[in-house]
Amino acid sequence: MDSFDKIQQREGGLKRQLTSRQMTMIALGGAIGTGLFLGSKFAIGLAGPSVIISYAIGGLVALLLMGSLSEMTVAHATSGSFGAYAEHYVSPLAGFLVKYMYWSCIVLAVGTEVTAIGEYMKLWFPDIPALMWVILFSAVLIAVNAMNVKAFGTLEYWFSSIKVFAIVAFIVLAVYIVFGTRKEGTGFQNYAADGGFFPHGLSGTWFAVIVSIFSYLSIEMIAVAAGEARDPATAVKKAFRTTIVRLLLFYIVTLALIMAIAPMGQILTGGSPFVTVMQSLGIPFADSLLTVVVIIAALSAMNSQLYISTRMIFSLSRSGDAPALLGKLRANGSPVNALILSTAGIAIATVVYAMFPETAFTFMMAISMFGAMFTWFMIFVTHWFFRRSMKRSGTELTFKTKFYPVGTILGAVLMLAILASTLATEAFSMTLIFGLPFLALVTALYFVVQRRKRHDSNSERKTAVVSAENSTDSPGSTPLTETV
Repeated sequence: MDSFDKIQQREGGLKRQLTSRQMTMIALGGAIGTGLFLGSKFAIGLAGPSVIISYAIGGLVALLLMGSLSEMTVAHATSGSFGAYAEHYVSPLAGFLVKYMYWSCIVLAVGTEVTAIGEYMKLWFPDIPALMWVILFSAVLIAVNAMNVKAFGTLEYWFSSIKVFAIVAFIVLAVYIVFGTRKEGTGFQNYAADGGFFPHGLSGTWFAVIVSIFSYLSIEMIAVAAGEARDPATAVKKAFRTTIVRLLLFYIVTLALIMAIAPMGQILTGGSPFVTVMQSLGIPFADSLLTVVVIIAALSAMNSQLYISTRMIFSLSRSGDAPALLGKLRANGSPVNALILSTAGIAIATVVYAMFPETAFTFMMAISMFGAMFTWFMIFVTHWFFRRSMKRSGTELTFKTKFYPVGTILGAVLMLAILASTLATEAFSMTLIFGLPFLALVTALYFVVQRRKRHDSNSERKTAVVSAENSTDSPGSTPLTETV
């Protein structure tokens, strides 16, 4: 039995109840959250109409990532996913860092969804404190995640379906307005307004790629969910082939139409670009309907993030890198202790939102980005080691992408360049300032944990030796060897 089989065995106990259809919608819906509905406003502010190019670059990175990750997931489906792959194919330290950095990133990303929900509920209920909505919706989603994985998959399927339907409806309506009615003030001439297609130059276009990566974040959760899929290989292949095409279509086509309907200056005066565009067109109740969709998108992303952060800390516990309590399962297969810890992001976001309501969303987005970018970079690095290992062992993969090795190297280089660029942007200046010291802290934690493991292992061996000696020395004991 090779060591990866052992990794899969130690993470056993989770119920394989997710269908192929649910897996596809989970992957698609996980990446359609506030990054598109709300975060795209920040990208437009950085790049203007050239945000289309920004999201195309981010989409290319996401495509390469999904290809690399799908290969490894089809070969080894487990909830530890890319963290387990890094542990096995790169080094135990790499696996430890990936799991903890990704877990912290997703826990903090939950906070961005929570703050978005609070902001949008205020539009309808201005007299009710936003924190009340944060607490209410958080309690509901925590309860769902405490149930079996089937309950999570069903809710996420319908959340994702609503989001996808809303985006398709928006695209149809926007195409009709831009190409059909040709309403005054709409059209591609808006690309030349407010500073032109590149209002802040190529640097603005590049900086908006950072936001696009945040928007695509959670596309990788299909690999984590594969550990609880009925037929993981089939589900992952199907999700890879359909999800990335739909995501690129939804993001790039949608943003292109938004910029054609209203100029950049008008879009930046509102909240979600989707809602602002509907308000500018004067379509009755359309803005309210889209506000509902934005809230559902935030709830969906929050639901997904609670799920994947719970599975990642569960994997850490089963590998002995987190307290054993976090690896325990309820009878329904839910790691509730890991879930409780993973709600920490909600508490952090609640405090940040209470103290800095105007900047809470961008702050939470900035500090959560380092873990995401580090994880994506390490997925490419792990894929490089994975392919080399497969070649050495002569293993023929049942699922291959055409991007290796160029795509793997390109993806890793682009992720490093995007990560370095965060220092030059005001909105993301905290990404590296927060991320690098945190990475150093987690690295130090690894050596502390390893030292404890060695100490525990030595203690167990000493106990076993003493027990054996006592057994042989006791009256009436049978000798281990016999002299003739």
